[in-house]
Amino acid sequence: MGWSPQEFGSRFWAIIAATFLGFLGIGTVLPALGPHVRHDLGGSDQTVGFVIGTFSFIALFSRFLSGPLADRKGRKTAFLAGLVSCGCAGLVYLLPLGIPGAYLGRALQGFGEACLYIGAAAWVVESAGVHRSGQALGYLSSGIWGGISVGPVVGQWLGSFERAAPLQAVCATAAIILLSRVPEVYTPHSASRYGGKWLPSILIPPGIAVGFVNVQYPVVAGFLILHLQRYGKTGPLAFTACASMILLSRFFLGGLPDRIHPAITYYGGITAMAVGLLMIASGPSGGTAVLAGAILGLGFSFPWSAVASTVLRQIPASERGSAVGILKRFLRPLRRNELLHRRNRGQEVWLLGRVLYGSCLPGVRGCGRELRLRFRPAIRPSRRNYSGIGSRDGGLRICGVSISRVCNLAQSR
Repeated sequence: MGWSPQEFGSRFWAIIAATFLGFLGIGTVLPALGPHVRHDLGGSDQTVGFVIGTFSFIALFSRFLSGPLADRKGRKTAFLAGLVSCGCAGLVYLLPLGIPGAYLGRALQGFGEACLYIGAAAWVVESAGVHRSGQALGYLSSGIWGGISVGPVVGQWLGSFERAAPLQAVCATAAIILLSRVPEVYTPHSASRYGGKWLPSILIPPGIAVGFVNVQYPVVAGFLILHLQRYGKTGPLAFTACASMILLSRFFLGGLPDRIHPAITYYGGITAMAVGLLMIASGPSGGTAVLAGAILGLGFSFPWSAVASTVLRQIPASERGSAVGILKRFLRPLRRNELLHRRNRGQEVWLLGRVLYGSCLPGVRGCGRELRLRFRPAIRPSRRNYSGIGSRDGGLRICGVSISRVCNLAQSR
């Protein structure tokens, strides 16, 4: 069973387009933000780091609010709240507030990113149908990566921070206008099972798994080019191949977790990442380095959608916003790791390999015990039995979550 982009309705693509615009605005201010704080506002190098890091700090803790907001008030409300916050950030940057204005702008961006992503993720899954959640999340990731990638290019082209900041407000406004024409069919619920819990134990193993996988990208972004400099000048090409393969794979292959066992795409992705890291560690040059980067990017594109789609299919609609927020909480803390501060560039690849091995452990035994979701599945399974491996009930599991029900559905289709 294959799903082409044409099979997704206009409402779905409007959400993707609005997401692209939101992240385009976020990315536009990045190239000039550091120089603006350092030279225009007279901040120190340490101040620049604190201002830029405020985004990640606020985005992390805002997920405690954005998930329940999407469940209780609606996906569209959370999405619009994120866009409004991002638009206000662009305007705050222009106010004569000095360094506090830069902190305030980054804080608004962080809150906006959290609400924007959670609202969009839950909305696209329900718009496409939960049985196509992997494909929907793949297209959403493509929109996010596209916006983040194009934004800095546009910001650099504009030439100054005073021109880039208003564009963020313009992008957010355009996205708000676009979403105002998109109806929402979700009925908000007054209470969320996860909304009152800081970290439900049932989602810890999947969160740890995707967190370990996502450690890879910021370290690769920081050290891949530097590592390959000793073996030639192919570092930039290898990194471009990695980033391009992530974008293309999530767009064209994002639906694989919907058609085959998500565990196959999860562990297949980890295997491809391990192969790419081994090739990079060997000190390749020329086309081999570019191929290694492409293989690494191919592997990186699968684990998140495999885990997230598996979890979202087995929980009711009233919990999906909170569940996505909980899973995303694991990404930023594990990305801010000591690997980014290491100076011996020869060891980064091997340390990434250890982290990659760590990502397998939650998937195998759920951090020491099998994870069982204690609520009804989002899709009623077929009565036909599916013979799998890896769990007591004969069903294959990913991150401890049983997916036999999902495979029964695919079999029935």
